[in-house]
Amino acid sequence: MEYRKLGGTGLRVSVIGFGASPLGNEFGPADENEGQRAVHTAVREGINFFDVSPYYGRTLAETRLGKALAGRRDQVILATKCGRYGKTVEECDYSADSITRSLEESLRRLQTDHVDLLQVHDVEMVADPKQIVQQTIPALRKLQKAGKARFIGITGLPLKLLNWIASQAPVDTILSFCRYNLMVDDLDELLTPLCRKQNIGLINASPLHMRVLTEKGAPDWHPAAPQVLQAGRQVAAACREAEADVALVALRYCLDHPYASTTLVGMSKQAHVEQNLRALEYRNDPALLQKIAQIVAPVKNQLWTQGRQSNNDPDWTAPQ
Repeated sequence: MEYRKLGGTGLRVSVIGFGASPLGNEFGPADENEGQRAVHTAVREGINFFDVSPYYGRTLAETRLGKALAGRRDQVILATKCGRYGKTVEECDYSADSITRSLEESLRRLQTDHVDLLQVHDVEMVADPKQIVQQTIPALRKLQKAGKARFIGITGLPLKLLNWIASQAPVDTILSFCRYNLMVDDLDELLTPLCRKQNIGLINASPLHMRVLTEKGAPDWHPAAPQVLQAGRQVAAACREAEADVALVALRYCLDHPYASTTLVGMSKQAHVEQNLRALEYRNDPALLQKIAQIVAPVKNQLWTQGRQSNNDPDWTAPQ
């Protein structure tokens, strides 16, 4: 396993991170026993960064991960989130009181007395971004001082909003998803420079573009436009023709990012872990990457919006 520094935290995280959302049935029913085997295999093979949220499976993922990590907690860097608890903006709460209660509940489910990283989940769901700066992050810092969380961070889809928040209130990490992979790469334009400048740990999630870049393809609920999903199928076909696994190609591409500390991949089966570990020794064929780039070009960096429209990149303006 390869490990990298997570910004200025002093933590060294595995380049492949365990995304625990599938443990909460977010991508379909997941067998709890198989999920435990996946977690145990990951720890044994050196994956030490585990990321979860009360939102995943509406607390189910945290509960299952807590059980699976029993007796192994000291071997991992455990991250969870707060603020988002449902699919709609009305089900999110970024107030200080809610954040404090949320972490206490998460700690019980995770069977631990602290997390290594506490993150504001999907900041684009908030009604007023100034609340994140003025209330949410100060609440996280209080929890940090109380020993409940070693470090704090923010997560989300819109890069301009993440950039603005981190410019207004110091954070230790930023988790960005679906903004750096074979389909989208504007992360380096809109966020990576800030992370480098401020020594913020950068966590890249969804290297498979929420399963667009897999043989099975995207789930029915995927928010991408039809032409993006079609391009994903064409990329998979090109990899198949080259006798390469599209998921392996996509993951390796993300592991090669020069600054991101870890790449989070969703896993719920032992086979998922074993497959992803293959990426450590895999090297992409430049000719295949060039062909993929040609396929993707017509839809490159085409994304969807999430949360409140005004918080998303196309409509974002900094609060006065």
